[in-house]
Amino acid sequence: MSRARTRLALAAGAVVSALATVCLPATSAFAAPPTVTTATAVTLGETVRQIPLQGATNVRDLGGYRTYDGKEVRYGQVYRADALSKLTEADVAAIGRLGLTKVVDFRVPSEVQYDGPDRLPPGLTPTARPVTDNGLYAQLMIAIGSKDPVRQEEMLGGGRAAAFMREVYRTFVTNPENRARFAETLRDIANSDRRSPLLYHCTSGKDRTGWTSYVLLRALGVPSRTAERDYLASNAYRAAHDAKVREGLKQSGMMQNPDLLIPLQEVRMDYLDSALERLEADYGSLDRYLTEGLGLDRRTLAKLRAGLLRG
Repeated sequence: MSRARTRLALAAGAVVSALATVCLPATSAFAAPPTVTTATAVTLGETVRQIPLQGATNVRDLGGYRTYDGKEVRYGQVYRADALSKLTEADVAAIGRLGLTKVVDFRVPSEVQYDGPDRLPPGLTPTARPVTDNGLYAQLMIAIGSKDPVRQEEMLGGGRAAAFMREVYRTFVTNPENRARFAETLRDIANSDRRSPLLYHCTSGKDRTGWTSYVLLRALGVPSRTAERDYLASNAYRAAHDAKVREGLKQSGMMQNPDLLIPLQEVRMDYLDSALERLEADYGSLDRYLTEGLGLDRRTLAKLRAGLLRG
């Protein structure tokens, strides 16, 4: 094993150990087996469907949004989520009731290695489509694992964490492999029928998953402001869990100033704008990003709309 990998393994081990007792999901209060429920999210101003689970905090149905021409995105067809590696038996049963036929995992191998593989119902195997995080996960593990407040400040402070996130978002547009992973997923959605629901996820369900959801909603004709609200809603769903993580890191002595992590834990409009500005510079429009950047033909885009919209 290389020296760099050894450092990462040691750092990750220390972080995982420190977080073992504090990474409690925001929905841990649900004692009964979770069920699919329709709930009103104040941050969205619309009715959305959240899947309340004990081992994941940001699992949502992408249905219910209205398009420019008055159609509605169908419920029960496409789900977005954070990591599914910590699901309880009740959670797995709840996921099973969604009738999923495909789960796409955007996490890179190091995330899967240290967070664990997805826990899914029997017969359902995740499809690995790693979207690069520009080394964010590895750097985060090293920074936290060092327990050195000076090094952590040097790596994450002074706006550096937010700047890193903006660059990660730009790669959603510029990196050919990333574009290929997003395109494959949108094709899968387009080619599925109403009996073949699909779920895609990353670690926090907010960046790679958030971008995929934004692009999909816009491709369906959902107004940009509505798609932005869906993107920003991750902050509401993840807030309690992320605060517990920061408190746990402070109590364990891993970080003196865990608020350095907030720019990495949140989604922000300037992150999304960084990707959209790159998209505009490289392709001129979302339509050309879809057709030229992702290589989706008109037939595929038409199938997306026909399969996911009603009304």
